[in-house]
Amino acid sequence: MGEIRWKIGDEIFDLDSRGWIMAVLNVTPDSFSDGARFFDAEKAIEQGRKMIAEGANIIDVGGESTRPGSEPIEEAEEKRRVVPVIEELARQTRALISIDTSKARVAEAALEAGAKIVNDVTGGRGDPAMWRVLAKHHAGFILMHMQGTPRTMQVAPHYSDVVSEVADFFRHQSQRAIESGIDSMTLAFDPGIGFGKTLEHNLSLLRNLERLRLPGRAIVIGVSRKAFLGKISGNNGSVQGRLFPTVGFTSLLRFTGANILRVHDVGPNLEALRVADALRSAT
Repeated sequence: MGEIRWKIGDEIFDLDSRGWIMAVLNVTPDSFSDGARFFDAEKAIEQGRKMIAEGANIIDVGGESTRPGSEPIEEAEEKRRVVPVIEELARQTRALISIDTSKARVAEAALEAGAKIVNDVTGGRGDPAMWRVLAKHHAGFILMHMQGTPRTMQVAPHYSDVVSEVADFFRHQSQRAIESGIDSMTLAFDPGIGFGKTLEHNLSLLRNLERLRLPGRAIVIGVSRKAFLGKISGNNGSVQGRLFPTVGFTSLLRFTGANILRVHDVGPNLEALRVADALRSAT
């Protein structure tokens, strides 16, 4: 695999020897995974602290649902939801905080509040001003692939060759970032499992992670609690019932190339990650 490094601000992190857990913190009333459980700022802060205590490397704070069929919200409302949570977590902890947004002014407000990473489901296509914000703040940037928009992405996803097309998108957007004055070491890449993909597309991408990798750059994967897990496991019940398949994928995908696993349940996924790290490092 070679050396995998990620530059966030003035720090460079080794993501080769040990995988990372990125914990999902939805400050929304309509998330597919946890509804409105953490819509209240105090509850969100408490959950963030709990995730950090369980071992999360990154807390990914999002104020706008991107579940299939969801509608965008106003910028002011998104800021209102996320900025107080980020400010307080940054004040109380030393964990890395990510803002899950595709709006440049939301990203800038979050970075000024203490976030260090921007996680953009549009991969920089949603707001042209995002590149300027990233270059100004030297933020880590997770560049995700999505076909369509959250409202339309699962209507009829189609690719000639999903692996090649996602890999081409990563190369194109990486070049655009460099041309915008962004250090390529600040980039990480997420194929966007479930974002404009069928079950077959998801599995093809997960089976071919190294074909997606740009040299030296980290791959971020988010499969946690997603509907396709129920299809392949035979458990099509509650969202919480998808924990075991999620944990299984955490081990498998770490062993086959993922560097950062974006999950809702920190503890069991961290244990699975450590098992995979031990096997990868064995001689």
